[in-house]
Amino acid sequence: MPLIVAPIGRELRIVKILTDDKTKKHLESLGITLSSNITIVSQSGGSTICMIKDGRLALDRNLATKILVA
Repeated sequence: MPLIVAPIGRELRIVKILTDDKTKKHLESLGITLSSNITIVSQSGGSTICMIKDGRLALDRNLATKILVA
């Protein structure tokens, strides 16, 4: 399921990232890689705030729909 519709507060695993190579490299530098764990903290105003490792990231709606989790 896309990250945008994932339940809040549940730890999920990233299974696929549907973006171009440049964006994938940028996300990898932020810690968003395949098989990494991610938790949705909140969603508001089209932004998704997620917890990855020990940091929080805000992702816009377009990017959050391209990250698939299980």
